[in-house]
Amino acid sequence: YLKKLCFTPGRIVELLEALEAMAKDNQPIPPRAMILSRKYRTLVSSWIEPLQEEAELGYEIDYIARYVAEGGLTGDRKRWVPRRGKTPLDPDAEGFIYSNPRETSFKQRCLEEWRLHHRKLLKTLHNEGPSILGKISESDYIRLVERLRKIIKGPEQNALKPKAASKMIVSELKEELEAQGLPTDGTRNVLYQRVQKARRINRSRGRPLWVPPVEEEEEEVDEELDELISRIKLHEGNTEFWKRRFLGEGLNENHVQQSEIIDLEPTDVVDDTDDAVDDISKEAEDDEAEDDEAQDEEEEVEQAESQPEVGDRKDKEVEAAKPLQMIGVQLLKDSDQTASSSRKSRRRLSRVAAVDDDDDDWFPLDIQEAFVEMRKRNIFDVSDMYTITDAWGWTWEKEIKNKAPQRWSQEWEVELGIKVMTKVIELGGTPTIGDCAVILRAAVRAPMPSAFLNILQTTHSLGYVFGSPLYDEIITLCLDLGELDAAIAIVADLETSGIKVPDETLDRVISARQSSDTPVNGSQ
Repeated sequence: YLKKLCFTPGRIVELLEALEAMAKDNQPIPPRAMILSRKYRTLVSSWIEPLQEEAELGYEIDYIARYVAEGGLTGDRKRWVPRRGKTPLDPDAEGFIYSNPRETSFKQRCLEEWRLHHRKLLKTLHNEGPSILGKISESDYIRLVERLRKIIKGPEQNALKPKAASKMIVSELKEELEAQGLPTDGTRNVLYQRVQKARRINRSRGRPLWVPPVEEEEEEVDEELDELISRIKLHEGNTEFWKRRFLGEGLNENHVQQSEIIDLEPTDVVDDTDDAVDDISKEAEDDEAEDDEAQDEEEEVEQAESQPEVGDRKDKEVEAAKPLQMIGVQLLKDSDQTASSSRKSRRRLSRVAAVDDDDDDWFPLDIQEAFVEMRKRNIFDVSDMYTITDAWGWTWEKEIKNKAPQRWSQEWEVELGIKVMTKVIELGGTPTIGDCAVILRAAVRAPMPSAFLNILQTTHSLGYVFGSPLYDEIITLCLDLGELDAAIAIVADLETSGIKVPDETLDRVISARQSSDTPVNGSQ
């Protein structure tokens, strides 16, 4: 259950709630839930992007030593999948380990929930009309709809493709080689061959091809539009609201007045309907020409009798099309049958339609009048709206779905990562050094200097030590951000844990401390 929450849907908030429930019941975390992924990450960090990359530990990993330690030389090292061509074994079989399902990042799940929520808002806005926004101009309404559609579309998912090596200049070839740690010396032909070979190797090993980094554009915050969006309320599953709406209590005059903003104008509807009527008349003329000569006399008599009825029917269709006052399901059924039947069957249907003019399927176009008509005919009663959910009071799930989801942020992701790691340790689990490094790297991207010390202390308590370049990067980042106290606290924790701090790093911290104390002493 824990792996299912973490890997497939990326539901980390629910994962944290499940871990807290286990802590209340004094249940240790099972070893099966702490299974490693292919990148040596557990459920502590397997949901943090980038997913399919191994963590940066600050030093080069000795893959041969790790292979030997896992039993590669003695044959005890477990494989992820059975060999090709062999009968597939059970994952619990000896010699094999679990292959984790395809992971879904927490960020992608949050973005998907954000899009789905705004899709519901846009649908509600189209159904309810601008009246739910209060007094709003047409330009603001158009801006609001464009903003909702932009959020629903989401960021551009077009995967960046690398430029063809034959069209790259020398500087671009060197940039790609340098990013992958490959030599950049030689002529352009040598660089071209080297880039092509590197790409072939990456394709064969299933690695993503290198592309130049692209800076993400920060989304502009429009407080006015955000305030307008907050006015749209979702009432899915709210039986009391829909009961009042059915009784006509929640509607007002502004609900009907949407002609200024609706894209389709009434004239377009009238033109389309007139074209449909003309098509029907043309079909009737074609059918008349195809009739046999033996039935001419009989048809002339019947045509004289039924001509007024056909004319009345056309008049009814045009009259119903221009103002759009009535909706007739029977009229639609009649028109479908007339398009595929012969002329005699159409005349019979016209007679039936003329006799049964007050059909029960006719409803007024106005929503209030339609509700009144439904109550008069007892087609739908208010008591039919209540479900088992309302009877037992299980409406909390619908209420949660109607609330706006929390927007993803790097800071929130780091906070959840720290909480999950702490809770796993309390339950007896042991995160890997890769888990700690991934959470630390996420805090660097935020950046969150306040979380650096907490993550490092947890890492050192587990007996893990990062490489010196990673510590130096963190301390330098704290100094650049003006967080001198955080840098000093990290240096103190490193010395307490017995980790040697480079002299250059200590000199930078001391000089920053002296420069911050100099203005104070001068003023005194």
